[in-house]
Amino acid sequence: MTLRLGDTAPDFEQESSIGRIKFHEWIDDSWAVLFSHPADYTPVCTTELGMTAKLKSEFDKRNVKAIGLSVDPAAKHTGWIKDIEETQGCTVAFPIIADEDRKVAALYDMIHPNQSETMTVRSLFVIDPKKKVRLILTYPMSTGRNFDEVLRVIDALQLTDNYTVATPANWNDGGDVIIPLTIQDEAVIKQKFPKGYTAPRPYLRITPQPNK
Repeated sequence: MTLRLGDTAPDFEQESSIGRIKFHEWIDDSWAVLFSHPADYTPVCTTELGMTAKLKSEFDKRNVKAIGLSVDPAAKHTGWIKDIEETQGCTVAFPIIADEDRKVAALYDMIHPNQSETMTVRSLFVIDPKKKVRLILTYPMSTGRNFDEVLRVIDALQLTDNYTVATPANWNDGGDVIIPLTIQDEAVIKQKFPKGYTAPRPYLRITPQPNK
């Protein structure tokens, strides 16, 4: 199955490090970050899970729940979590799905045969409270993720959901944004963007971030 942006994230029920999880029920009215790992006790994954644990307060500020996935069993996750906490100096306060039967990996197309026939690549999905897929990132097994980028994109998604704007290249929270071409009426622009805007080209209209 191939997932695309805007698709409903597949629901599933699976064991995890905190017990059995019904995914959509677990998400509830939050955003979610679902990210997969090739296997337990692997070095890059250990650093990624540690970083996710350290960023808990940042995820909480954005109403985001994190959940990992590995094709190893829950009992093995328990031992690995102890290693993560000891080596990365953190507390792992989010679940890791035990996808032994590869059910979730198949639903989310996490196994790429030309990389590995059995292990998941580093897939990451941002899912909104309506259970829609909003971001898909896929890394090779040897490359760790950039979690600053994950947070940056979540900031952009939440901003553009609440305000009629787009974000430019390398945008970070607090930076100028773009008035989309779907808004052409000047009266509407003045109402929505009272701080005004600059337009180096008619199609490129730059305005201060509206909620700052």
